[in-house]
Amino acid sequence: MVAITRTDIDNMDKLYRINLINSCSGYKSANLIGTQSNEGNTNVAVFSSVVHLGSNPPLLGFITRPAVVPRDTYENIKETGFYTINHIHQEITEDAHHTSAKYPKGVSEFDQTALKTNYKDNFSAPFVNNCHVQIGMRYVEEYNLQINETILVIGEIEKLYINDKILETDGFINLAKAKTATINGLDAYTIPEQSVRYPYQRPK
Repeated sequence: MVAITRTDIDNMDKLYRINLINSCSGYKSANLIGTQSNEGNTNVAVFSSVVHLGSNPPLLGFITRPAVVPRDTYENIKETGFYTINHIHQEITEDAHHTSAKYPKGVSEFDQTALKTNYKDNFSAPFVNNCHVQIGMRYVEEYNLQINETILVIGEIEKLYINDKILETDGFINLAKAKTATINGLDAYTIPEQSVRYPYQRPK
């Protein structure tokens, strides 16, 4: 087993360190966040930091990097208050990953990939068409993390659309059936093949 100290990490080549530290936390969620500005300009970007924060109220959070350069996703969310979270699945990983490219402001990633917008029930932000799980979010609050100047954005679920073939009778969403992707590090996409569920555990 390779032993790595904090000093080793500090002295690493930048790209090696980025790959190592982004991988060591384990598989991460793979989502596309869709937004639209008040002027109607759409944006979609891949995020691997979406996390569950609570079920009542239903809250999800995600981390965005410092807003010292234009961040269309973050700016559109602050401007309109709404955004969507869409699960990446096996068939769209290449296009989803391409949304990480740095296009000029005003250029929509929907126009640069095969990803298509999908508007539902008068929700102002675009969902990503054909995603098996699509979540309409309302911005609630944010926290600036001083240690690295990233921002934790917290939103509340307003709309939830799920492919009925992956929704179990007890409310469990079977992501393996959906071929939902996970992200390993920054650029490796993995498709889980099986879900193993265990009953609620009590002390023996």
